[in-house]
Amino acid sequence: MSGVCFSVKRAMLYLGCAAGALLCVVPAIAQESLRGTLGTLDNRTVAQAEDPGIPSPDYTPISPGALPDDALVIEYDDSQLFGEETQPIEPPVQRRREQEIQDEFPTRALRAGTVEEAELSRRQNTRVPAIEGQDFRREENPYAPLGLRVGTFVLRPSVEQGLTWTSNANDSPEGGEALLSETTLRLRAASDWSLHRANLDASTTIRRSLSGEDVKEAEGDINANLELDLANRLTGRASLGYSFGRESASSPVSIPGVEEQPLRHTIVGTLGIEKGVGPLRLRATGEVSRNQYGDAELVGGGTLSQSDRNSTLALVRLRGGYEISPALMPFIEVEAGRRFYDEERDSAGYARSANRLGARAGVAIDLTEKLSGEISAGWISEDFEDDRLQSISGPSLAASLEWSPMRGTIVALNAATYVEGSTSPGSSGSLLHTGALRLERQMRSNLTGSLAFGASYRDYEGGGHDLVLSGEAALTWWLNRYVGLTGRARHERQTSNLPGRDYETNSVFMGMTIQR
Repeated sequence: MSGVCFSVKRAMLYLGCAAGALLCVVPAIAQESLRGTLGTLDNRTVAQAEDPGIPSPDYTPISPGALPDDALVIEYDDSQLFGEETQPIEPPVQRRREQEIQDEFPTRALRAGTVEEAELSRRQNTRVPAIEGQDFRREENPYAPLGLRVGTFVLRPSVEQGLTWTSNANDSPEGGEALLSETTLRLRAASDWSLHRANLDASTTIRRSLSGEDVKEAEGDINANLELDLANRLTGRASLGYSFGRESASSPVSIPGVEEQPLRHTIVGTLGIEKGVGPLRLRATGEVSRNQYGDAELVGGGTLSQSDRNSTLALVRLRGGYEISPALMPFIEVEAGRRFYDEERDSAGYARSANRLGARAGVAIDLTEKLSGEISAGWISEDFEDDRLQSISGPSLAASLEWSPMRGTIVALNAATYVEGSTSPGSSGSLLHTGALRLERQMRSNLTGSLAFGASYRDYEGGGHDLVLSGEAALTWWLNRYVGLTGRARHERQTSNLPGRDYETNSVFMGMTIQR
């Protein structure tokens, strides 16, 4: 009985060992068979699925990033299911994952690739959106001139051609109406430098009569400015300007019996330097101004020389300002100089060379795009060499302000005071105060309008005055970036307490503007 029990126990032990062996071997075979079926689709894998007797290859994941490129593949000896712990075969087989997959599956991707290659692949496979769906930045002014780049400068030329009707062709008390052909050429240039700045502004206007009063005249000006940013808050400035034009019949210098007024040329050059010392701003400027006149054409033929009116004014200006803030700087400025006439005495025997003295106080404002410029007031005087001539003196005004209350709107104020000489016997000359207020508004992207109001007051030394008031309205409609239609209407009137100087002029201009 005991032998039978022993035999049964031994049989049960053998049966348990066999079952344990099956539990260890069958899942491994099933897992390897499943891996081989899912891992590849080649003929050998299909054959393994049909005939389990064919050994399956080792499973290695091929998904990018599943294993590092330098991962090791280690083979194990699984011939022993029991006994000692399974040990790797010596020596270990070290193969890179990329080489193993190449050997086993030559048609599959070999490696995940570097970060740069992945980014390049992403860009190449990114779908490009439709052109009409892209978000383009709208231009602030799509009708602004593009300009022409010449070296380090951007040039913006333009030409304006049209017809002008005027009720007073020469702005005189006896002037008649005329229809004029008017052509204006303009050129603006600005530097594209990273440190210094330079700009140029030039224009010329030619008028010819088509009917009515005979008019043949031309006028123009050119102004160039240079600003240098030197070391240690030191700034250098230079400018040069030239203008020409025929004197109006309402000129303060009366020339009787003249068919055509003389042509006047003016050249102005300045050179200055400015230094910042803490909140102080110190500036010294030298200026030379030259006035030269051509001959006047007489009614009966011949000419009348105006050489005794030619003069040169040399000035030195000193300014000291205190910067309360970057936006506000009050200042005081003084000037001294001398006016030299080419001829020591004029045709009437007067020595008109004079000494100039002046002083004024003002404030400079810089509120970026909102408000910038300066305004000042003071006193100016010129004392002549000839004791028979009274000194010309009076209040002096100067202003150059730009205000932008809203986008697309600019309000500009300009004012100045000039000393005008004379060759009339016993007359010293006059003091001319001028001011202009201009409003520009971009009503639409292709429609620009402007309003301008001007006033001039001429105070003659020894009595007498002239008052000139003017107003102008203009519209420009741009057909595209290069061509626009322009219209202007202007009214001007002069009143004087001197006889024979009152006049009134109305004019209308219609034309086309071409710009680049």
